[in-house]
Amino acid sequence: MVSLSGIRGIFGDTLTPDLVQSYAAYFGIFCGRGKIVIGRDSRTSGIAMRHSIISGLIAVGCDVVDLGIVPTPTVLISVKDLNACGGISITASHNPPEWNAMKFVDRDGMFLAAQRAEAFFKSMESPILWNKWDTLGKVVMDPSGVERHIEKILGIPYIDFEKIRTRKFRVVIDSVNGAGGLASPLLLKKLGCEVIEINSEPTGVFSHPAEPLNQNLTQLEAAVKEHHADLGFATDPDADRLSLVSEKGSCIGEELSVALAEMFVLPKRSGDIVVNLSTSMLSDDIAARFGVKVHRTRVGEINVGKLMQELRSPIGGEGNGGIICPDVNYTRDALSGMALILGLMAEQEKTLTQLVDELPKYYFSKAKIELKPSQLDRIMEMVPTLYKDYEINTLDGIKVIGSKFWIHIRKSGTEPIIRVYVESDSASRSEEICSSAIKKLTGSI
Repeated sequence: MVSLSGIRGIFGDTLTPDLVQSYAAYFGIFCGRGKIVIGRDSRTSGIAMRHSIISGLIAVGCDVVDLGIVPTPTVLISVKDLNACGGISITASHNPPEWNAMKFVDRDGMFLAAQRAEAFFKSMESPILWNKWDTLGKVVMDPSGVERHIEKILGIPYIDFEKIRTRKFRVVIDSVNGAGGLASPLLLKKLGCEVIEINSEPTGVFSHPAEPLNQNLTQLEAAVKEHHADLGFATDPDADRLSLVSEKGSCIGEELSVALAEMFVLPKRSGDIVVNLSTSMLSDDIAARFGVKVHRTRVGEINVGKLMQELRSPIGGEGNGGIICPDVNYTRDALSGMALILGLMAEQEKTLTQLVDELPKYYFSKAKIELKPSQLDRIMEMVPTLYKDYEINTLDGIKVIGSKFWIHIRKSGTEPIIRVYVESDSASRSEEICSSAIKKLTGSI
């Protein structure tokens, strides 16, 4: 699959070493054959991907800085810090372990924006001009990427880190055997936390489905209860999404990660919030509380991040747990999110449950329809007819807006599926609306 998110597929099937090498070479040429930073999550195919990517890059004259197994936000930060021409994050994010991907990073430490991505893919129409033996690139290892990333987080000026350390939070972290297992505990220990790790070994054989959804985090819920922890953090394999478990051992949903970050930042840094179309109505309530506006973009962190840059927004993100803290970088970052959430708990001297109880209540229901790629467009074309009596927003897929509810129906950029997100003012209503939407959509096939 080729999209703004890069290229991804099942390794050895649709995503082959020769294809990976070719994309890497074209990207190196597109970046002016300069320095390229790479890093990967823990997937077992990551080593093969790494070799193919390095081969393609050095063969067109690029010097490669290899960070090893690191979170995706670490790769993005390092591109900017090391003054590189670009970067490649080798990760399929929340996809199952047989998948892998290449995410292309621009020199500003953000993923390629739409026009840049279009220009890159168009550049692949020309043949590759390989370098000769005496102008090949070189490879250097840089094991300090995570350290630089953590130092940036510890430099966020409005967080009282001593107050966090004084609380000595007991935290359980579930890194789903991904890259976060090598980074999250380091940050938490620097914040004075007692850290209980589960699924930290970066084997790439995920201990449960990789997406940090409530239904996938029963092990974390049990561990929080067992250890009488203050909270639990869960990340996806490349550690750019953050989910939370309360001190009661109950998932509170990844949607609340961004909302709690907004609650912490806005009293200190006033400014408009930027979130995507699938993010909770909570952001609207929080923005109103602090006298600022909410701006909504297409799904995709590059869309949110670019508008945040333009508006100088102090906080934003995506409702899948993708917190964007501009003081670190304009990209999703679970580690930054951990610091913000702990900062809020320390400052308010409240438990996670108490903080959540103070927020307005909305309820999500999420589902997906697995289809053949040829069916995706046909289904989407039917949606306006199926919901002709409601307000329709077509900025990204189709968002149906009703009274105290919305339905967002869109093609995934990472899998051959249609995602259906529903939010309303009651759990039963959201489930009912979502179930009805799935029946309508599948009935139109």
